[in-house]
Order: sequence, then C-alpha cells, then structure tokens
Amino acid sequence: MGQAVVTLKKGEGRTLKAGGMWVYDNEIDSVTGSFENGDVVEVRDFDGYCMGMGFINTCSRITVRMLSRRKDTVIDGAFIRRRVRDAWEYRRETIDTSSCRVIFGEADFLPGMVVDKFSDVLVVESLALGIDRWKNVIVEALKEILAEDGVTVRGVYERSDAKVRLQEGMERRKGFIGEPFDTRVEIRENGVRYMVDVEDGQKTGFFLDQKNNRAAIQRLCKGKRVLDCFTHTGSFALNAGIAGAASVLGVDASRLAVEQAEENAALNGLQERVKFCCADVFELLPMLEARGERYDVVILDPPAFTKSRNSVKNAVKGYREINLRGIKLVRDGGYLATCSCSHFMDPELFARTIREAAAGAHKRLRQVEFRTQGPDHPILWAADQSYYLKFYIFQVVAEK
Repeated sequence: MGQAVVTLKKGEGRTLKAGGMWVYDNEIDSVTGSFENGDVVEVRDFDGYCMGMGFINTCSRITVRMLSRRKDTVIDGAFIRRRVRDAWEYRRETIDTSSCRVIFGEADFLPGMVVDKFSDVLVVESLALGIDRWKNVIVEALKEILAEDGVTVRGVYERSDAKVRLQEGMERRKGFIGEPFDTRVEIRENGVRYMVDVEDGQKTGFFLDQKNNRAAIQRLCKGKRVLDCFTHTGSFALNAGIAGAASVLGVDASRLAVEQAEENAALNGLQERVKFCCADVFELLPMLEARGERYDVVILDPPAFTKSRNSVKNAVKGYREINLRGIKLVRDGGYLATCSCSHFMDPELFARTIREAAAGAHKRLRQVEFRTQGPDHPILWAADQSYYLKFYIFQVVAEK
C-alpha cells in the first residue's frame, strides 16, 4: 500500500508553517491514496511542497499530528527509539530525573504520548491513535535507555483514561503494562517525601510540572503562617512546612486528596504544623475573611477552570474571584503565589485577571517572579499547546 498524501488548502497551514505540530480538518483540501486511521501520511502544501510526515486520524479535529519535517523520514522502530533517547538525554541535562516527565508529547516530537517517571515506576498516557500503535515500543525503549543509566524500571502503569481519547475514536484504558506491582510509590522532591498513587491519583498520580515552583516558595515561608488552596495531595503546603513555616493550612474539596495530604505530612514528620481541611475554596475564603484571618503567604493552585475556548469567560470569573479573595487574606507585605494550568487562559488574559482582582481588593502587587512549567515539560515555540502553566509570586501591599 502506498503512502497517502494530505494536501492543504491554499492559504491554510499557517501554524504548521511556523513550526506547529497539528493539521486541523478544516485546513485540508484532499487526502489521496489508501490509508487507515493511525497510519503515517505525507503532508503537502497546496502547491505540492512537502511539509513533512505525520499520523492521520479522520475521527479527530486534529487530523494529522506531525512527526517529522523531512520527506525522506522513515517512521519505524529505530526512529521512535531515537526520539525516546533524545527525550531522556534532554531531561538528564535539565532537571533532577529521580521523578520527572520523561516524554511530553508534541514538545518531544512524539505527539500524543506522555510518560511520567516516579522513582522506578513509569506511568504512560497515550492520547492519540497513531502514537498508541507505538506505545509498547516506547515503553521498551525507555526501559533499555534507563537501564543504561543504572535505573531498573520496577513496573509500568497505563493511565490512558482521559476523555480526550474518545475524540480520537479510542476507548479509555487503564491498567498494567506487563507484570502487576504495588502502585503506591514513594518519591522525594525538593527534600519532601510523597506517597504517589499511580493507579487512582489524578492524571498520572502527581503533578510534576510545579517542581521548581514549589521550591521557589520555600524561601518565603520560614516562620510564616501559610494558606495553601487547592492543595491536592499537599505539595505546596509540605514545601512550606519543610522550609520551616510556623503553621500551614491546606484546603481541598476532595476528601481522598486531603487524606493523602495528611499521610504525606506524617511521612515528613510535619503533621503538627501542617494541617489540612476538606472544603470548597470558593466558600471557605470569604468565611476566613469574615473571621479576620490573615496569612503571611497565600498559595492558589487551582485546577484548570477551562479546557476549551468556549468556557474562557466563566473561567476568568473564577480566577478573578479566587485571586480577589486570596489577596484580601494576605497581610500587608505578605506574599501571594498564584497560577493557572489552563492552556486557554493565555498569559495576557491571566495577568489582566490578576490585575483586576488586585484593584477590586484595593491592594497593590509587586511582582517577585514569573515562572512556567518545569523544564521536563518543555515549551515548543510555535506549538503553543505545550505552554499551559503560568505561575506568579507577588508581594501584596496596601495602597499608598
């Protein structure tokens, strides 16, 4: 069977030409040749110029996910293993690899594939049909490459249970790849110990993208009173505690998350100074304000309030509200750490929303620093779907 060819409409493919990784269904003029969804196809501009090679899936709005810009590229096991090796070598050079994201989809030129490493366990999330065919090759390549650096992989667990797989015409999947193993894994990050549940925790079990941001708040917390909102399994709260905070309150709406956070606090011997409560942050913050509570450091790490452009307006209201309430709870001269993990809440919109919240609270913000996701979640320029995390630290001061 010959390789099929996808031809773009005249004037389309601007993002692709700028370095992007996706071709949308409405950009395509024709598909010639035989193919099955998941096959590799050649992508050409309207005039026949070759744009590269990628996986096709007509079930998805993202019809082609690019793999290579070169026409003569052979997509085979050796190609995939080279991509995996490149991804690992990049991590070795840029971040502590004891626990990290090893493969980050399009940003590692393996579109739709995510692999997280928690100590000696790998967690795989496959989100696109084409890459799903290479899942086992990727896993075996990672095992071999990690073994070269003395890392023996104890087990591999698949968390391909995201709803986005349905948009690809794929079933959601969850379970062991290979032999079963204990899915509770202890990791250490920034001097903090965590018990990660790779089977039932959110996403792949733990949010690795905030590693450096959690470390950044440590220097602000010694001897301080800290409030950590949307604490999940307690990561920011425990970083505050390990840094010597006088007291920390972590808040999350999930009872399971709070129980895991309490377990993690005990694991670090911080249970006397780091406490957690199960509550709705939007309801709790006005109550704390009404009681006259004030904190030296307030941390806001909410889940993504929007996962599509259609719901951005409602998300803005949510971000504005929690930042307004959070700012009011910071004592004069204290600090606010606030972030958004929504790709659709772009940096300019997020900054404007925070500015509006500060004005509503009659406070002034002095930016300490701005950060994004850790380097194990690289941002591929021109493929902006890889850029999603925005993280600010501000000093909050009264209007003068």
